[in-house]
Amino acid sequence: MVILQMEAADRSDAAAQLARRMYDQGRIRNLEVFLEQVNAREHQMATGLPGGIGMPHARSEEVVQTSIAVGITRYGHSIDFGASDGPATVVLLIATPAKAFSEHLEVLATLARSLFRPAFRDSLRRANDAEVISELINSSLVFFDH
Repeated sequence: MVILQMEAADRSDAAAQLARRMYDQGRIRNLEVFLEQVNAREHQMATGLPGGIGMPHARSEEVVQTSIAVGITRYGHSIDFGASDGPATVVLLIATPAKAFSEHLEVLATLARSLFRPAFRDSLRRANDAEVISELINSSLVFFDH
C-alpha cells in the first residue's frame, strides 16, 4: 500500500489517497467513516513530525486489521501536516482497530523512533520501489508482534 510520486492538494487529500489503498485491499470496511475519523483526529492535533514526515492516524471500528499505507511525494511537492520545521514529503497513514489501543500506541511509537533517524527517512525518500518501502517499514516493526 505505497503511493510513489504522490501529489495531494492537502493533508486530507493525502489521507484519502492512502486510505483508498487500504480500502481496496480490504483493510477498511467503510472508507468515508474512516476518513471522517482520520480528519477529526487531525483537527485535534497536527500529525507532522520533524524531518518532513506526516503521520495521520486513527483507531476505528471500520479497520479490519492494523495497516500502514505510505505516500512519497513527487519531487518538489510537499504537504503541510503542521510540523514546526515545514511540510512533509513522506506520509504514513496508520489505521488500527478501535479496540487495539495499546497496539495503536506501540505502532505509532515504534515508527516515530525509526522516523526520527535521518538515515531511515532518507532511505524511504530514495527508494523508488514500493516493495523496498514496504520492507523498510516492516523491518522497523520487526520486534512488534502483530
